[in-house]
Amino acid sequence: MKALRHIALSILLFAGISVFAQEKTDTFKVFGNCGMCKSRVEKAAKAEGATSAVWDKDTKIMTVTYDASKTSVEALQKKVASVGHDTELFTAPDKVYDKLPGCCLYERKAETKKQD
Repeated sequence: MKALRHIALSILLFAGISVFAQEKTDTFKVFGNCGMCKSRVEKAAKAEGATSAVWDKDTKIMTVTYDASKTSVEALQKKVASVGHDTELFTAPDKVYDKLPGCCLYERKAETKKQD
């Protein structure tokens, strides 16, 4: 009977912890062209706190999972832009974009916020 109580208490404890984690999944557009772009943008998102980051080079859609108490979709997009890839919200710095390999250079749009 004591073991049953401990198991029930453990289940409640883990359920309570998962509620506080605030794991969230979002998608946003990231411009790029190739496998090197994929590696770069996924690594940047994970460095900013994403627990999972998957970018589809055909659709240009990045799917990220993250703890909303530690980072935000805006911070993730800003970090991706900082490595040279425009997103829905932020434009990569020209100096960084210009240093990307030739295969990674994409047609840029000027309607997002400029990074410093």
